[in-house]
Amino acid sequence: MDQATQLSRAALMFLSRREGLKDVATEVPALRRIARRFIAGETLEEAVSAVKELNAQGLTVSFDHLNEAVRNADETLDEVREYQRLLARIDQLGVQGNVSLKLTQCGLLFDPELALRNAREVVANAKRRGSFVRVDMEQGEVTQATLDVVRALHREFGEPHVGAVLQSYLYRTESDARALCAERIRIRLCKGAYLEGPGIAYQDKRDVDDNFLRVMRILLDSGLYHGIATHDERMIEETLAYARKKGLARGAFEFQMLYGIRRDLQERLVAEGHPVRVYVPYGKHWYPYFMRRLAERPANVWFVMKNLVKG
Repeated sequence: MDQATQLSRAALMFLSRREGLKDVATEVPALRRIARRFIAGETLEEAVSAVKELNAQGLTVSFDHLNEAVRNADETLDEVREYQRLLARIDQLGVQGNVSLKLTQCGLLFDPELALRNAREVVANAKRRGSFVRVDMEQGEVTQATLDVVRALHREFGEPHVGAVLQSYLYRTESDARALCAERIRIRLCKGAYLEGPGIAYQDKRDVDDNFLRVMRILLDSGLYHGIATHDERMIEETLAYARKKGLARGAFEFQMLYGIRRDLQERLVAEGHPVRVYVPYGKHWYPYFMRRLAERPANVWFVMKNLVKG
């Protein structure tokens, strides 16, 4: 990654964390319209409508209610209630999907025990409904705390109902993958969307990709049902080649992609008979997520600016 791109990413990630900008940005109509490329709506019913279309195309989904870095106990309870409504709606409509949950929306940043209790309520509901909760991975400072919570939930609820996310830009991810697979914890492998320093993360894309492939092989060797989350066609082809080499049947793992990104690739993989799950975010607190999508490809900023000028 060249220096200019690194600086652009750093600037976008800095802006994503500015609390004041969150409120301003979400009130700009043109920006809200552009964000809808990546966000399935601000309400549960808007997200459900988008998911029905995805299901009709043969895609499964993972809903994510956007509201990270919560620092108020009452607000965390609101998040739990939203996930209870979401799980009930999935059940009621027979939607082909599950949910993803960030622990910082459960209180991890100020009370890890509260975060565990809140996440436990969500996973317990999912288990009663025969569903699954993917505990999202966030910034490096909460990686260990997040895995600690996942392990506690897994001990109580088991493999079919809770899983983890690992990010290939972190040095620790290969060893985490081996440990989690040994404990039979299902993993979503992605490259990572936060800005991490050289003390804990690879800085060169080639190193991130190489680690992604190393960890992918660990996952496919484990016999568990994992998610390989990427829009990178080389990563996808390498994964398919390794699966063929190991004699794995289609359906032994799934690909995962983000809502609104590489729809052509999603459709192609489904047509070839590969399971594909789309990560579907919704909610009014979409600004940080949207900024991370821009940071992944800073050239998108010019597209945004042109559309803002048009109004």
